[in-house]
Amino acid sequence: MKEKIAVIGAGSWGTALAVLLAEKQFSVNLWTRFPDDVKQLVHNRENMDFLPGIHLPDHIVPTCDLQEAVAEAEIVFVVIPSHAVRGVVKNMVPHLNENHIIVSAAKGIENGSLLCMTQVIKSELPQSLERNVGALSGPNLAKEVSIKLPTTTAIAFDHLPYARRVQEILMSPYFRVYTNPDVRGVELGGALKNIIALAVGITDGLGFGDNTKAALMTRGLAEISRLGIALGAQPLTFAGLAGIGDLIATCSSPFSRNHRAGIGLGQGKTLDQVLSETNMVVEGVRTTAAARELGKKNSVEMPITNQLYKVLYEDKPAKEAVLDLMLREAKEEMKEIIEMDVWFKNN
Repeated sequence: MKEKIAVIGAGSWGTALAVLLAEKQFSVNLWTRFPDDVKQLVHNRENMDFLPGIHLPDHIVPTCDLQEAVAEAEIVFVVIPSHAVRGVVKNMVPHLNENHIIVSAAKGIENGSLLCMTQVIKSELPQSLERNVGALSGPNLAKEVSIKLPTTTAIAFDHLPYARRVQEILMSPYFRVYTNPDVRGVELGGALKNIIALAVGITDGLGFGDNTKAALMTRGLAEISRLGIALGAQPLTFAGLAGIGDLIATCSSPFSRNHRAGIGLGQGKTLDQVLSETNMVVEGVRTTAAARELGKKNSVEMPITNQLYKVLYEDKPAKEAVLDLMLREAKEEMKEIIEMDVWFKNN
């Protein structure tokens, strides 16, 4: 048996990661806050709520005890909704030491503080542990990973040896991992693409075509890149797995909860109706509000995010939002591309 790994969060993605690691003979502590969920996972050896049909190998030990989950683990994957990260990490701190490697696989921005998840985690840790925190993000739909369809992802740390260690433990014949030194870009790509996936879903729900989808994804990537660069990310990261790769998967797949939620909104359902119909967190809803604030704070133009915010929070009709996007002041695409290229060369 190899080293112990902790996966904090037994949703679909946390469970898929736990299965991947257990099949590589790691002992995996899979944490959930709910004792009834632990009983179900132990009894059925299957996560019937979030990843039905996938057997949990014997090397996975479900638990609701944080100390039991993390104390002896070499690596701790934090795979919970973004709004819960701060509280869980705060409770986890007494059981951590300077040898723990902590990987955020949560894709969101904290409302209020406007911090990315690694920043939230670091703010709760002692200073000696800050360089031990990294981010995992890419086109990683949990269902496809769980049935072993070929998948790639990016792991980002400021301290490269930690990135290489996580790369080593995750690599498999169906899960290929690339290292990336741009932590901010990797996690912003993973968070912000959910906004665009909601918007694309809305246009699908309205019955619009592939031209519309392609336009939203392309302009959405430009929007993600503008905000990311303003927040210190490297432009090329958004051309990689955590940028355009994750954007394509999340905007196109029937397994994408953000895309599905957008379809419901485009079909005329209210936000409350859409959220009540899914048992998973739709991260793009909260992220839209946070990204809008970040855009205003950093003077970044974010028309798609702003229109989506009005649909989500101000009951603006979706068709009207699309029309307002189409009738914006005329722009020059090459001017934006050149401005981004100049920034990259100067930084």
